[in-house]
Amino acid sequence: MGKHLLAAGLLLAVSATPALADIRAAFGNTIVSRYPDGGTVRHYFDADGTYAARFSDGRSLTGRWVIEGSQVCLNQIRPRIMLISRFCTEMRVAEVGDSWQSRDPLGRRVSNQLVAGR
Repeated sequence: MGKHLLAAGLLLAVSATPALADIRAAFGNTIVSRYPDGGTVRHYFDADGTYAARFSDGRSLTGRWVIEGSQVCLNQIRPRIMLISRFCTEMRVAEVGDSWQSRDPLGRRVSNQLVAGR
């Protein structure tokens, strides 16, 4: 599937215009974040700037994403996570099947993987 720009526990250093073009290739895929306690979060980024997350315990989040320099930022996160309504993370280049480590909005370590499809 070629290289994809991704966000997730989340995403890479490129100028805004090329990054926007590259992130479009990631739409329709899923970033799965795995926690040491066995919990997971499935992250979905859509072309219209919307974001959704589904937790293994049944909770869900929604928000909006935007590229800001070398980061992908989640805004308008609902419901708020411990008063966090915005979260930015460095972007990362990945192909379907790639895994990487990051930190979630609360600073916890997570293992992420880009998975094909929804």
